[in-house]
Amino acid sequence: MRLCAYQPDIAPNLGAMIRLCACFGVPLDIIGPCGFPLSIKSLKRAAMDYADIADLTRHDSWGDFWAASDGRRLVLMTTKAEATLWDFEFRAGDTIIMGRESAGVPDDVHNACHAHVRLPMQGAARSLNVAMCAGMAVSEALRQVRCVGTTHPTG
Repeated sequence: MRLCAYQPDIAPNLGAMIRLCACFGVPLDIIGPCGFPLSIKSLKRAAMDYADIADLTRHDSWGDFWAASDGRRLVLMTTKAEATLWDFEFRAGDTIIMGRESAGVPDDVHNACHAHVRLPMQGAARSLNVAMCAGMAVSEALRQVRCVGTTHPTG
């Protein structure tokens, strides 16, 4: 399981995703360019010391990321999906992609992804903070993958 941040706009949100990945042992791909200078100093400010223990891979572009994705299934979290997080079946090798806070992902990236998943929300709510959404998606994906083939005490 991997998480991917596509051209993140807001350093604190990327910092929260770095911390999430460090705590859950999930590698994080960061596709540039970012909406802020992505330097060791900005990572330290945004992610505190979690940047030191997270497995981070920086990619200069979508093309670079695509070439390095090794055929993994790419799962885009998007408000434009039919499948909901609660009904989607994750696989161990999936990469969950989070779009830009300001604009999501462009059509070519959307179309290149193998699956599209949304968080169901009520009423006029459009979307959650990207880092919060990433946390929910990663947690659900890990819950599903780690439960495969195990027997639960309740049945």
